[in-house]
Amino acid sequence: MRINVDAVPDSPDFPDSVDVIVIGGGIIGTSVTYELAKRGVSVALFEKGVIGGEQSGRNWGWVRQQNRDIYELPVAIRSLQRWEALGAETGRDLGFRRTGILYGTTSEADLAKWEAWGEKARFAGFESHLLSAKEAGERIAGETAWKGGVWSPTDGRAEPSKAAPALALGAQKLGAYVHQRCAVRGLDIAAGKVAGVWTEHGRVKAGRVICCGGAWSSRFCKRYGIELPSANILGTAFKTTQAPEVIKGCLSMPDLAIRRRLDGSYTVAVPGRGTLDLAPQNLRHATRFYPMYRSKIAKKLKFRLNRAFFSGPEASGSWKTDGISPFEKSRVLDPAPDSTLLNDAIKRLEREFPALKGIAIDYAWAGWIDTTPDLVPVIDEIQAIPGLIIASGFSGHGFGIGPGAGSFVPSWLPMKNSIPTSRPIA
Repeated sequence: MRINVDAVPDSPDFPDSVDVIVIGGGIIGTSVTYELAKRGVSVALFEKGVIGGEQSGRNWGWVRQQNRDIYELPVAIRSLQRWEALGAETGRDLGFRRTGILYGTTSEADLAKWEAWGEKARFAGFESHLLSAKEAGERIAGETAWKGGVWSPTDGRAEPSKAAPALALGAQKLGAYVHQRCAVRGLDIAAGKVAGVWTEHGRVKAGRVICCGGAWSSRFCKRYGIELPSANILGTAFKTTQAPEVIKGCLSMPDLAIRRRLDGSYTVAVPGRGTLDLAPQNLRHATRFYPMYRSKIAKKLKFRLNRAFFSGPEASGSWKTDGISPFEKSRVLDPAPDSTLLNDAIKRLEREFPALKGIAIDYAWAGWIDTTPDLVPVIDEIQAIPGLIIASGFSGHGFGIGPGAGSFVPSWLPMKNSIPTSRPIA
């Protein structure tokens, strides 16, 4: 892989029966699994590749409440509470630090938007600080003449390479089963309700299945006639070499977003820039995304036609539960980064911060961001198939709000807390 994530060992036994099955070992799936295990629920997590191997290990590492959709803000606030507690609960460092998040702008329109957002956010219990041009210049020691900014001191950062693995290990310690390179091929449905799943290692019984498959969720749902509008957008980021500290936490400015890492390097990305494949799934949902495609967001997107039309999370086609599934054919989505973005970002970084002259790219990566038309995630039970819950479409916000969503999902699931059964893996 083009990224490094902490290793997680598989559980020694394979379950025959549990109360809840979680599909997907990203930040959402591991958070849900941990919170269920903490409540004493018998739960099994199945990941087709490795824990944190896709977008949850490839994101910017921002943990923010600032500038969230107002409907999403309560989950973000809850998430910051969980981020702060999870290190002590699991006994592992997730890389979380409350170092604040800073935005700088050269646009009066941005300032007006942030001020209006801040007034709404105060009703949800979140407070940030609008910065004058002088205050923004003092906080951002760069070359740009800023019009102003916004500062959220209670926001923070975490390490994508550590977070999902730490939660998976914490869940295992509480009795959860965790199995990697074990794709869920499909649902086991009896009398119209979820009765379990079919994995590549056999059937596992469960009364509840929570799909946290990220970029793969829409294709999995389509197999059961469930339309989950999702467009997977390819984003690029990179890790720099170690360099002087110009920001303690996270900084967003026009055409650049940076995060200080624990090892003294930076994670760097270009906000809003990405690539969208013209594949069956994206074309099928095109009308729902039309307003977004017409907006300024689309102006930063590239569109392409490639082999994703025939394979991968956006392709069409069915498969059998007793044969190889698309999820086994692509264990880890590991796309190549956009070299143009890399070159532009490193030059922009050096221009803005003379202290970083000579900084270089250590390594770069790309990842698929599952995006909904309104950029707000879907967390709901599917009424047509009782027992199936979807927690997906986090639109690039999943890492930051994942622990909040993870604590929310179990709170409205009635559980019987049965005794799980298991067997050795053949």
